[in-house]
Amino acid sequence: MANEELTAGIRRSLRSAADPVRAAGSQAYMKSDMPTLGVRVPEVRKITNGAAAQWPCSSFEELRDTVLELWRSAEFREERYAAIDLTDARLARGRLEMLPVYEEIIRTGAWWDLVDGVAHRICALLQAHRPELDRMLRSWSRDPDMWVRRSAITAQLGAKAATDRGLLASVIEANLADREFFIRKAIGWALREYAKTDPAWVRRFVAGHETALSPLSRREALRNLPAD
Repeated sequence: MANEELTAGIRRSLRSAADPVRAAGSQAYMKSDMPTLGVRVPEVRKITNGAAAQWPCSSFEELRDTVLELWRSAEFREERYAAIDLTDARLARGRLEMLPVYEEIIRTGAWWDLVDGVAHRICALLQAHRPELDRMLRSWSRDPDMWVRRSAITAQLGAKAATDRGLLASVIEANLADREFFIRKAIGWALREYAKTDPAWVRRFVAGHETALSPLSRREALRNLPAD
């Protein structure tokens, strides 16, 4: 059962913080059919954390159901941001049972701000449940849904030295022929982030896939590396 006091408290506070002028610009920028309230992301997080402290969930199941209730019944985009913020709660961290929740967010959110919002959650699950997540991410990298494929590519953002280079190469190689901007951008982003940890590996990967990588992906991958 969802924590109704928590969801109601979040909704009330978000509406109280609404900025109609900013909302119009934000909705246009996001190209979103779902209305926005014009509440900045840091303020959404502050509201969500405050409400979670005031009306805490008593079990993992209650937290999961609350996240899904807030996500599925959202009238404004910020409510979906709040649902994602709730997944950072201690009760949910490292729980493999959250994977279906993240997948629902990715498939039904279907836009970069929502999809990328759970990237670090999936990364954390990969570190805690590597065999299961390895199989899943390789499968996701070939999924018909573009946003699921993007999530497979971005799933190791922030992993640094814990990055599985074989997995990273595999999920990227599965998408090299994709002409979709959000896939090409994700490939470049994933490589650029890992270049902070192992620039030599990224240079070798780019050189070995010179003709297959799109100019966008290559440019993003090498952006912060000095020229040879």
